[in-house]
Amino acid sequence: MTYPYFTKGLAKAPSLLAEAIPSLPRSRADSTAAYIPHADLSHAVNVALMLGMPLLLTGEPGTGKTQLAYVLAAELGCEVLRFDAKSSSQARDLFYTFDALSAFKMKDATDLRPHIRYQALGQAILEAFAADAVAGLLVPGAPHAGPRRSVVLIDEIDKAPRDFPNDLLNEIEHLYFRVPELGNLATPGADDAAQGVPPQFRPIVVLTSNSEKGLPDPFLRRCVYFDIPFPTPDEMEAIVAGQIKGMKAGDPLTTDALDLFYALRSTVSLKKAPSTAELLNWLQVLRARGAQPEAPLRPQAQLVDETLSVLVKSGDDRTRARKFIAESWATEPAA
Repeated sequence: MTYPYFTKGLAKAPSLLAEAIPSLPRSRADSTAAYIPHADLSHAVNVALMLGMPLLLTGEPGTGKTQLAYVLAAELGCEVLRFDAKSSSQARDLFYTFDALSAFKMKDATDLRPHIRYQALGQAILEAFAADAVAGLLVPGAPHAGPRRSVVLIDEIDKAPRDFPNDLLNEIEHLYFRVPELGNLATPGADDAAQGVPPQFRPIVVLTSNSEKGLPDPFLRRCVYFDIPFPTPDEMEAIVAGQIKGMKAGDPLTTDALDLFYALRSTVSLKKAPSTAELLNWLQVLRARGAQPEAPLRPQAQLVDETLSVLVKSGDDRTRARKFIAESWATEPAA
C-alpha cells in the first residue's frame, strides 16, 4: 500500500492538498476509560487521598503518569487544572501570574485584580471556598465555580529550577497563598490553618517527574511517591486491546508487534527505548496502512521499515533496528 498523502519519491500520483489530509483520531488512545492502572498505583492513589498529600509519580515517558490525573478526575467527578512546569517556572506561577505591563498602562486604576490570572493550584484553592470567602481576590462579577474540589496536575516538576519545589513547601502542605500585588492579601488559612481549605474541597494534587534531576528531600517528605513500572507484555496486550480499535490480546498482529517492541527495548542496544505511547502510535499507523489483526506482522517487513520512524528516534538507532529486523526478527518464526 502506498501512502496517499505526500507521494513525492514514492509514486507518480500527485500528493493530496493539505486540507484533504486527515489525521488519525487520537481520542481512543487518550481515553480515560481505557486506562489500566497498575494495582500498586491504585493503592498509592488511595493513600494520598486518605492523607490529603500530593501524589508524586515517576516512571518512563509514556507510562501514563500524566494521564493518571485525568483518570482520577473522571473517576471522582472532578475537573483537572493543569500546570506545566518549565525551566523558567517560579513558585508563584503555580498560584497566579500578574500582568505588570497592562497594570502599568492603566496606572491610574486602583483595583489590580483584573491584571491577575490565577493558575492551577491557585484556582483550585480559590474554588475550594464560596465566592464571598475569597471575594477580595476575585474580579467583581467574575464567575466562580466554588465551592468544589479539583484535581491539580503539576506536570514534569523536575523541569523547574531546584528552588521551585522548596519554595512551595508550606503552601502546598497547608494550601494557601498570598498576593503581594493586592496588599499581601491571602487566601483563608494563611494565618490560621483551621480556617483554611475545608477537607471535602481540598485539591487533589498529582505531580509527575521524568527524574531528569532529583527533587529535594523536604519536598519528597510531603508527598506520597510511586514509580510506575513499565508494563509487562501481558499488561501491554491489555493496554493495546483497550486503546487500539480492532486489536485484541493474542491476535497475530498484536503478538508480532509486541515481540518487536520488547526486542527493541531489551535486545537491541538503542539509545532511546520506545515508550508505550510510541507503541500505540505505531500500531495506529500500521492499522491505517492496512495491517490486519489476523495477519502476522513478520512477513510485512517493508511495512515495518516504512513505519519504523515512530519507534526509533536517532540515525544510529534506526540503523541498529533495521539490522536486527532484517537479520533476526523478520526471519524468526513466531513463538
